[in-house]
Amino acid sequence: MQKRDTVDVFRRRLTELIAGTGETRARFAARAGLDRSTLSQLLSPQNVRLPRAETIATIAARNQASVDWLLGLSEVPQVTADIVSQPLVTQGADDPASDHLRRWHEEARGAKVRYVPSTLPDQVKTAAVLHYENARLSREQAEAMSDTARARVEHLRQSSSEIEVCSSRQSLELFARGEGLWRELPLRERRRQLDRMASEVDQLYPSYRWFLFDARETYAAPYTVFGQKRAALYVGSMFFVFTSTDHVRELTAHFDNLIRQARVQPNETSAVIARLARDIS
Repeated sequence: MQKRDTVDVFRRRLTELIAGTGETRARFAARAGLDRSTLSQLLSPQNVRLPRAETIATIAARNQASVDWLLGLSEVPQVTADIVSQPLVTQGADDPASDHLRRWHEEARGAKVRYVPSTLPDQVKTAAVLHYENARLSREQAEAMSDTARARVEHLRQSSSEIEVCSSRQSLELFARGEGLWRELPLRERRRQLDRMASEVDQLYPSYRWFLFDARETYAAPYTVFGQKRAALYVGSMFFVFTSTDHVRELTAHFDNLIRQARVQPNETSAVIARLARDIS
């Protein structure tokens, strides 16, 4: 589909969405957080540009509509969970303890979960690291998040599921050296985290497999593929969630390509982490 065609489809479906609500354009715009002039521009036949992704996301989320449908990528207007608000620091809605994540992991029981973390894998983080990375979390909340994430891994293992993790070797090295995000994390906590990761990754193998790629050769944004039914792209304060077969298949193929390019295989990852821990001792 060409860009102009996508804009035309978006305009038609936005018009249809407004009509379905029975609201005035002014009321619809206010509920979607838009200026009336912005909405008028989006509905104008002379408009040749799509709005920002955040605007499309807000329109869809506040009207229980599908982003794919608004953009002409799906014929199903209703949303199952195209965009899910995800405040990282709100109790009960934080990342590893999220009810959405719990349901999606449960949905993937018996299947393979593929995971590209934003920093280190949540399943093997200490409470101290979770607390440090999410500065507004209380220590108690961080400990609950850590316990929940580890319990989820064990639950998946018991249900014959597998978890594959892919991240860059450089992110581990930066953590070990206390650079970038982790510049203010005390050495003792970094050493404790590395020791724990080395131990748990070794114990969880082969049902939990962590691949390391070279960030100079490839790139991956943080996302998770839950079996064959759902994939979630993490964008900071929300998840973009894809349930169409084509989207899930494409993200699965991207993950498989990360594995093919991995420089450290899962049976080697524990030793690499242990070596990093020794080097900072």
